[in-house]
Amino acid sequence: MGTFDLLMGGFANALTPTNLLFAAIGVLLGTAIGVLPGIGPAMAVALLLPVTYAFDPTGAFIMFAGIYFGAMFGGSTTSILLNTPGESASVMAAIEGNPMAKQGRGAQALATAAIGHFVGGVVGVTGLVLLAPLVASVAVDIGAPDYFAIMVLAFVAVTGVLGASRVRGFASLALGLTIGLVGLDPISGQPRLTFGVPQLADGIDVVIVAVGLFAVGEALWVAAHLRRTKQEVIPVGRPWLGRDDLRRTWKPWLRGPFIGFTFGSIPAGGAEMSTFMAYVTERRLAGRRRTEFGKGAIEGVAGPESAASASSAGTLATMLTLGLPTTAIAAVMLAAFQQFGIQPGPLLFDREPDLVWTLIASLFIGLVLLLVLNLPLAPAWAKLLRIPRPYLYAGILFFACVGAYAVSGQAVDLLVLLAIGAVGFLMRRYGLPVLPAIIGVILGPDAELQLRRALQIADGDVTTLVSTPLAITVYVIIIALFVVPLVLRRRRPAEPEPEREHENV
Repeated sequence: MGTFDLLMGGFANALTPTNLLFAAIGVLLGTAIGVLPGIGPAMAVALLLPVTYAFDPTGAFIMFAGIYFGAMFGGSTTSILLNTPGESASVMAAIEGNPMAKQGRGAQALATAAIGHFVGGVVGVTGLVLLAPLVASVAVDIGAPDYFAIMVLAFVAVTGVLGASRVRGFASLALGLTIGLVGLDPISGQPRLTFGVPQLADGIDVVIVAVGLFAVGEALWVAAHLRRTKQEVIPVGRPWLGRDDLRRTWKPWLRGPFIGFTFGSIPAGGAEMSTFMAYVTERRLAGRRRTEFGKGAIEGVAGPESAASASSAGTLATMLTLGLPTTAIAAVMLAAFQQFGIQPGPLLFDREPDLVWTLIASLFIGLVLLLVLNLPLAPAWAKLLRIPRPYLYAGILFFACVGAYAVSGQAVDLLVLLAIGAVGFLMRRYGLPVLPAIIGVILGPDAELQLRRALQIADGDVTTLVSTPLAITVYVIIIALFVVPLVLRRRRPAEPEPEREHENV
């Protein structure tokens, strides 16, 4: 069957009443949770991950798709109305959207963000439909050395290159890899880091790690820095756009997805880098309107928001075809696949075609529901921002504990959850990024498996790790990621020292 026929089959499954209900619930839940300050898409999916244990995989992933896109839109609402980005991808929405809201144009800013998410999502998911099967067909021939090299690239890209501090990034990765080692050795059967606790013999469930690092860690961090002053929420009417607004936004809406999908597909910062590049692009193309940026330029909302949505589709493309998460939300989604016993990768399109194409079709449906439901409900979402934060984060901790206990019904999981939550709190306290840790937990065991498999096939010959053209290419890219910034830093001309000039005067 061709791609179009498979996609139509996916629409036939996704448009059933039950699956449509899952999509609508996902969009509403995702938006509601994303609107609340401090709760981003990754935390939203992690918090609701245990709830879907009783669902069939198709319905669960349709709901996750709705939660994913809905939470991203909700984060933009918080940024625009409160100037509080729920995640780093919403920073650009705060820079331009909040000044618009203070000028009485909050409705226009929310409409720009909603339509931008819809346009960017449609273009991005279309790219997913066209490119994912091609990438999967090529990736089928990838061997163990190639997979190990790609996973090393993922580790390096999200730790040593993209973060503000390489040392902190690698420290977070080492922490995640250590957690991933807990359990029995897959070959010798010897217990590793179980500390004599038999319940840890099967390892720590990825769901518990995700909920602990994101939900519990964030709740503890916010509680420790809770402000007693009441946040001021800017009132908003029904979102709408005038003719002049549409004239200024349609080009950024169409430019953003191409930037977003490209950066979302590779380990290059995900939505954060995508939104930043889209913002810089719009500012450079603004011409005489460049002076409006930073003061409420509508182009600065349209471009980054469409890029963020398209970046999500690019992230899903890499996760579905290669099994590699390039962002925190993709890592949590990968954990969701694993909880149902499904391993994303090149063979996923052959083994689970109905699930994959129904999921992709549900992305289109979720985007339509996102636009249709959230534009009229924008004033209602704004009222959610008035929930007192102590009640909000107390509820998060309660649902996180209930979800962790539901994983296996053992009290040990609650203790592990709180311990990992404390680790997540300390990571935020000392500036360690969470993404490398969660990727280390998820990809660490797979990287170990591929490394051992490659060495067993080659009778322990280490040179087998660089015996294929793809592996060599990947390692060259890894070296370039380290060397190029150092070279550019040394070749950068020294900045003038104005202090000496003043001394001479």
